[in-house]
Order: sequence, then C-alpha cells, then structure tokens
Amino acid sequence: MTRCLHAIRHVAFEDLGSLDGLARARGFVPQYTEAVDLPRDGFPWDTVDPVVVLGGPIGVNDAADYPCINEALAGLRRRLAHGLPTLGICLGAQLIAAAMGAQVRPTGRQHVGWWPLEAIAADGPMAALQALPVLHWHGDTFEIPHGARRLAATAAVPNQAFSMAEDAILALQFHLEITPRAIEHWLVGHRSQLGQLDIAPAALRAQTAQHGVALERAAHQVFGPWLDAAR
Repeated sequence: MTRCLHAIRHVAFEDLGSLDGLARARGFVPQYTEAVDLPRDGFPWDTVDPVVVLGGPIGVNDAADYPCINEALAGLRRRLAHGLPTLGICLGAQLIAAAMGAQVRPTGRQHVGWWPLEAIAADGPMAALQALPVLHWHGDTFEIPHGARRLAATAAVPNQAFSMAEDAILALQFHLEITPRAIEHWLVGHRSQLGQLDIAPAALRAQTAQHGVALERAAHQVFGPWLDAAR
C-alpha cells in the first residue's frame, strides 16, 4: 500500500525542500494540497500518514482575510487531539501552536536571515542543530502550548520549536527544509519584502552558500527519525 506524505503549501516556492527526498527514500509519496483550496476541497486530516504544514507570507492572525487559516486551525485541532504525525514549519508551526490554544503574536520586527539555534534539550530532536545557523523568515512567534516540550531558541526569539506526543507532533519556526539551490526561488518570491527591509539578496545568497550544506545534513538527522517513526 502506498503511503503519502501530505503537505499543505501556501506559496509554490516554499515547498518540502530536503524533506522530499527523505520521504521518498522511506517509501512516502509527497502530495501537495494548496492552502487556498482547503475551504473548497477539504483535506484528509484524520489520515495516519504524516502531514506537513509549510510556511507562507500570511499569518495566523490574518484569518479574517484568508479563510484557509480557520480551515487549517479546525483540521489541526482534530488531528493533534489524536497525536497523529504532524510537522509544522514557520507558519505551519504557528498554526499548530494556535490550534493547541497557545498565543501567536508579532515579535515587533521581521527576522529574515541566518542565526544560530540553541537546542534546549541535549537528548531532543534538535540536538543536531545545536549552535548551527538556520534560516529564519518570520515576523510572528508563538507561546509554547500547554503540555508541549520546548526544544529550541535563538537570542532574539526564545520559542523556536516544540514537540508533543513523543515528538510525533513537531513545530519548527525556522526553515530547516531549505536547500542551497532553493534560495533563489525565495529571493525572487520575497523580492518586495526584502526591498522593504533593505536586505540585499546577495547577502542572503552568501549566507546560504556558507551555511546551507551543513543545514541540509543536519535536517536529515531531524527529519529522518520523524519520518521513520511515522512509517
């Protein structure tokens, strides 16, 4: 029987990245659902297959303008209540936090760039990322939901990752999935925001060239066990 890795995507260029190959190597077939289609087409929220909710330029608190936010929150509440394997990245992590009753709020600035991560638990799923620069691209952050385990922090944002249900539910506010080749799509897709923040694409390109390969190796050590547990 074919197993799927279901991914909810908000913009085309923020895709599964390194997760794609890792999933296929374990027999999962990646299947995308566009977030804007959730209210119309639905989604298999009760599947035992792993689900990944990807990032995007909208926020949890934008539900009045984007109906897919409320659709995702309702589906995630049902899914998370059963502890089914669920991974949230950036916006996806914030949606998981909100679905579990935690506050998602603006940080007061846009965090766009590469900064080192502090792994809170030496035996946790973030151990491979200790002191490793990772790509951040967010303006909001979450509080840690009740009963969740806080996993990672940065100097500027103390809550960067958490897990629940013996790490079957994993929320990462940073972009562990990014690959060095993919950054060019991000630089084009986020051109307007980068201009507003006065961030030179060349600077992000250089940071990605410096840190991207190490991040991709570390991503295998985080995503691999999560996928193995979902098989």
